[in-house]
Amino acid sequence: MKRHIETRSRAKTLRSEMSPVQAKLWTVLRGGRVGVKFQREVVLEPYIADFAARSERLVIEVDGDSHANTAAYDAARTASLVTVGWRVIRFTNHEVLTNLEGVTRAILIALGQDPESPHPLQGERVASVAKPGAGGRRTPS
Repeated sequence: MKRHIETRSRAKTLRSEMSPVQAKLWTVLRGGRVGVKFQREVVLEPYIADFAARSERLVIEVDGDSHANTAAYDAARTASLVTVGWRVIRFTNHEVLTNLEGVTRAILIALGQDPESPHPLQGERVASVAKPGAGGRRTPS
């Protein structure tokens, strides 16, 4: 029980201290802007997901510099979440900062939305499709 309380407290702290990269992605995800409600810093015991759409069982992780040496941990964490029915897609800070449109496309595809339909934020057609990359990461094209 103590661990659960600590995890929830940590999630609350993380919500108030969002990184600039997470804040940039949150501008796309918040308020159902991609057609699905996302929450940030969601407790999925024993983990805290950066963003999650509970209705779609989709977790989005943004991997910053701190993830450079945690590939094994990240893979185990992803496997654990998949085991209990979540889908997990990961983006690097660099991808979010330099290709937010591509990241958004990859998210729309993961949500089963037609990438040829009008983009919910910009009203433009999405021309290319994200392709699955190595290690379960979706890489925007």
